Amino acid sequence: MSTDRTLHQRIIGKLRALIRERNLQPGAKFLTEREIAERFKTSRPTANKALSSLVSEGLLEVRRGAGTFVREAVLDYDLERLVSFTDKARAVGKKPGTELIVFEKISASHAPVSVVRALQVEEHAALFYMERIRLADGQPVIHEKRHVVATLCPKMIRTDAKGSLYSCWIGKFGLTITGAEETIHAINASQAQSRLLRVKPGTACFKILATGFVSEDRPLWHEETVYRADVYEFRNRIGGIGIRRAAVGRLLE
Repeated sequence: MSTDRTLHQRIIGKLRALIRERNLQPGAKFLTEREIAERFKTSRPTANKALSSLVSEGLLEVRRGAGTFVREAVLDYDLERLVSFTDKARAVGKKPGTELIVFEKISASHAPVSVVRALQVEEHAALFYMERIRLADGQPVIHEKRHVVATLCPKMIRTDAKGSLYSCWIGKFGLTITGAEETIHAINASQAQSRLLRVKPGTACFKILATGFVSEDRPLWHEETVYRADVYEFRNRIGGIGIRRAAVGRLLE
């Protein structure tokens, strides 16, 4: 790693710590490019680069004509890896919660054809079906419908569905979650979705269709999940020309 890049990363780390240690409230004005350059004895271009990195990470925001400010905490959806909703909510200082609407064991014959195909099961196979609302500080942010292959977690119970599914599948059943395939759509909330998420009908949302896998590419779950666009943002770092990067991930649970 070059000296310039090492210095750049060190300054970014110190600025992140500054945000945490000062407990700066969302909306608080942050250091200027000149102040950063003077404080860390570096050039203005390096200071600008560090500020830009923190803006890109979502920690800061630039208000034209006013300066750089600490950004309101938002929930990031990581497009490169599976991340627990519980962990992500706590990381931005929010208390995670779950409202379990439905939890039942059904036959695959009662599931949509698209779900049966995605899970690669026969029509007589047993599935767990659950419908959940994920909460951040008591505010509904995600509406989730999920089908799970019961043979892979046969003793799953209602209490498990009220908590972290990752913890349940990994800790209780010893499964190895290997990834997920997903499709993201922009939608407007329906009457039913708006009621569950406490937003106005037609509010902009993200809809994700995803299938998650365990070892040997065996499908474990399929979900249809709606995210409120006003409290969620999708973030990814794109590689350069000719560099391939996988972008299959979920902010799950």
